[in-house]
Amino acid sequence: MKPMGLWAEGDWIAAIAVVVLGIFLAMGAKIAIQREPEFAGHPKGLYMLFFAEMWERFSFYGMRGILVFYLTKHWLFGDGDGQGIYASYLALVYITPVLGGYLADRYIGQRKAVLFGGILLAIGHTLMAFEGVGGQDDPTINIFWGALAFIVVGSGFLKANISVMVGQLYKLTDVRRDGAYTIFYMGINVGAALGGIMVGYLGETIGWSYGFGLAGFGMLLGLVVFVLGKSSLNGGGEAPAPLARSKEITLYAVGVASVAVIWLLLQYRDVIQTLLIVCGVSLLGYVLYESFKLQREAKHRMFAILFLISLNPIFWSLFEQAGGSMNLFTDRYVDRAGIPASLFQSINPIYIILLAPLFAGLWQWLGLKGKDPSAPVKFGLALGLMGLANLTLVWGGEAVGVSAMTPVIFVLLYYGIATMAELCLSPVGLSAMNRLAPKFLASLIMGAWFYMTAVGNFLAGKIGEATGGHGGEMTKQGLFDVYELFGFISVGAGVLVLVLSPIVRRWMHLDTLEDEKLEGAAEMGEAQAAGTHPATNRN
Repeated sequence: MKPMGLWAEGDWIAAIAVVVLGIFLAMGAKIAIQREPEFAGHPKGLYMLFFAEMWERFSFYGMRGILVFYLTKHWLFGDGDGQGIYASYLALVYITPVLGGYLADRYIGQRKAVLFGGILLAIGHTLMAFEGVGGQDDPTINIFWGALAFIVVGSGFLKANISVMVGQLYKLTDVRRDGAYTIFYMGINVGAALGGIMVGYLGETIGWSYGFGLAGFGMLLGLVVFVLGKSSLNGGGEAPAPLARSKEITLYAVGVASVAVIWLLLQYRDVIQTLLIVCGVSLLGYVLYESFKLQREAKHRMFAILFLISLNPIFWSLFEQAGGSMNLFTDRYVDRAGIPASLFQSINPIYIILLAPLFAGLWQWLGLKGKDPSAPVKFGLALGLMGLANLTLVWGGEAVGVSAMTPVIFVLLYYGIATMAELCLSPVGLSAMNRLAPKFLASLIMGAWFYMTAVGNFLAGKIGEATGGHGGEMTKQGLFDVYELFGFISVGAGVLVLVLSPIVRRWMHLDTLEDEKLEGAAEMGEAQAAGTHPATNRN
């Protein structure tokens, strides 16, 4: 039962949310009926993927915004364990796209992988609505572990593959690519902002099950958009070759069975660290093995990919403090004027919505003039800005006194600078992976990108735990000490990347990318007759 008076307090939030959702749905319907192949300078498929991913991110980030509070306030885990579970969950979310990308590349194609992943995600978010009575002795906690497991496996099939489908809408040398990924990234953050506000508000003020239930509803809407918008993909994302029905069903069965494995891993988190090391070494070995089969310039591009991917853990280990230690810090040590702490998780995606069009236009404008900074330069800027965000929060908080409540302006500055860093790395990285990777490794490379993000998320948990000192309760001074240390590390790493960026840019061989693609097309026709693969010279 909702407390008296709460509806009146939240009516304006609900009304605004309904209006915003109605606007986006109307935009989606308008785009769907357009007969032209493009809308506002981009293929229609981009906007369909925009809306599908928007709803998926609505559910994912809405749940993420209250997860650490759910763990510490409902299931009664300590700060250290709560942040450890949160980080392990996110790490697994970003590991599984490696497998999902491989299966899509080799067998089922990106479209079916996204559809299957969406179904698993809908199941997982729905199960999150079963909250029980709370506490770790409540048997309902097993449903909670199962819900997280379904979300992890579903993300594995969906996450990398839907990003690859964006790239399939454009030619390799199309100057709109970085802009397209930035627009797509804006869709992600529209969903994240709405989810953070609506799911967070319901979860914290009315009941956990209401928030998680709304997240599940959002995932179902994402599925509907994706199914109805199939035609806008123009045949993209299909399987590389016809697959026997029995074999396809077997792959889906393995996907469902893997939920049980993830269910166990979430409860025995020490295994995840070993899993990250073993999988990381295996993945690196496989990518290098494939790289040395490639022709010279394609091989160099793979080296550039590996360099860019290796920077992911540094960035995401700091950025992903947002849902962990930063969330707890905001709840306990920031003057919030009564605003629920989870709603602050919407600040970053709101900044993205405001800034993404500016960054997309900037990259495209510089690209047309031949002055667009290379991907490694943008990555160096991202690391420097992320370190500056940490230092701004620490120095601002220390200026008013560690014993005083931190003014909210420093939280806003932290998220603002971190958002600019994110826009220099995440959408640019998605575009670079899709642009530089050989076609037969496209989804695997995208999966590797998310895998290194998984490493960053796992390290984020370790950093979050360090803010309390040996797994204890998080302290304000402990957080400041840790954030300052890693802020300087990130700034230093950014400077180093900027120094190395000319070398990495040469490895990318952007000036011959189009010619290579055209030659490869001719070679492919000859190779198919001979039964070989031109990219690897394999029989």
